[in-house]
Amino acid sequence: MNTLLFQKFIEKHAFGVCSKLGKKLNIASNSIRLYFIYASLFTFGSPIILYFSLHFFINIRKYIRQSQNVREKLF
Repeated sequence: MNTLLFQKFIEKHAFGVCSKLGKKLNIASNSIRLYFIYASLFTFGSPIILYFSLHFFINIRKYIRQSQNVREKLF
């Protein structure tokens, strides 16, 4: 029970890159997380750079959409 709550907390407050990719590609996010962990182990952590860059672009996209919604409400 506690592990499920911890997993939900991490998924909600973590970056959400794997879940976004899972939704886009119709793949379970747990599978993407496992592949990411395996790739990080085999390549000595280089996919971490990819993960953080994807997180950056996801956040930029979110802020652009929010600013467009605010502009639409104002005008």
